[in-house]
Amino acid sequence: MESKQEEVENGAEQPERDERPEEKDKGNKGDHENRTVTITVNEQPVKLRRDSATGAEIKAVAIEQGVQIQQNFVLQEELPNGTSRIVGDKDRVKLRDHLRFTALAPDDNS
Repeated sequence: MESKQEEVENGAEQPERDERPEEKDKGNKGDHENRTVTITVNEQPVKLRRDSATGAEIKAVAIEQGVQIQQNFVLQEELPNGTSRIVGDKDRVKLRDHLRFTALAPDDNS
């Protein structure tokens, strides 16, 4: 007769369980990554399929979608209180629908 330890090692008394927890996590994460948000850049809608993006990524996607800006433009986020903040190329922004950005040509008065 086998001991309880031997039965478990041989698979005789192992309870059923879901062996794919990482797939559940991927599914949830994938849902977030596939979420589309619509922001505005220079009064034009821009769709992004991510939760956050850098200033450089926002400008690149806007350019791909036909917004007439260049990668070296200065990006500003328009805030609800009427002010704005500069978003650097490496600054990460948490994206959500209805965010508004303005991209301006750099000042070349050197």
